[in-house]
Amino acid sequence: MTTRTDAPTRREQILKEAARLFAERGFHGVGVDEIGAAVGISGPGLYRHFAGKDAMLAELLVGISGRLLTGAKRRLAEAGGVAGPEAVLDSLIEGHIDFALDDRPLITLHDRELDRLRDSDRKLVRQLQRQYVELWVEVVRQVHPDLAEPAARSAVHSVFGLLNSTPHLGRRGFLPGRGATAELLHRMARGAFASASSPVAG
Repeated sequence: MTTRTDAPTRREQILKEAARLFAERGFHGVGVDEIGAAVGISGPGLYRHFAGKDAMLAELLVGISGRLLTGAKRRLAEAGGVAGPEAVLDSLIEGHIDFALDDRPLITLHDRELDRLRDSDRKLVRQLQRQYVELWVEVVRQVHPDLAEPAARSAVHSVFGLLNSTPHLGRRGFLPGRGATAELLHRMARGAFASASSPVAG
């Protein structure tokens, strides 16, 4: 996965701090003045970048859904032509783990605040998420051809639930470190898919 090295833009700084504050204190518990102070500008100065808090929330939630889908498509294109489905699935898992470890406030924000989006933005989030799931389902079924499509889809959603549990693992001293946590999550994700494809003893 490519790593960005250039400095974040002002809009990106605002969105990052807004996500952190919204996740910590709830959407209605944060004012524009506090978001502005977190990035060193006045609250009214935020309106040069966003129409308001609702616009920030929409860009955060629509944006991360779009980035996950775009990243997964890129990984599929990069690995699909030179590697087998096992390697492609590993790459997809790695990409989602990066999100789950590096963007934990967005997971909390999605869980708590998605219903605050206007209908059109919420529908767009759901559409992007469905496309993301279907991409995974296709790859999982290539790795585990015995899995029927509904079972593969259920397994994908279950793995997302596992990987997206990281906001609940952030208590001091609980996580063993980013590298070790990423390895653990990867093993658990692959294990979940393997278990889903194993026949259940009668």
